[in-house]
Amino acid sequence: MLTIARRAGLGLLLIAVAASGGTAVARSDAPRPWLGACYCRAGETLRCTSDLTERDCRRRCDEALCDDWFWKERLPCWNWGYGG
Repeated sequence: MLTIARRAGLGLLLIAVAASGGTAVARSDAPRPWLGACYCRAGETLRCTSDLTERDCRRRCDEALCDDWFWKERLPCWNWGYGG
């Protein structure tokens, strides 16, 4: 009789864990994309825009007809000097 009670308790515990684990995973927030610095070279000028995802950087550079572009994840724009 004791083994039947233990099995039933274990079965209920497993069902409860399985049911609660699925809802916890479903409620978790989706990972946020990385933001970074987007550099666009058009002609001889190099411009930078901060806080863009790589996808937004690529789209912005395509719209601006950049000759070359690159994206640095998790970094701000660098002003290429110390004068500000």
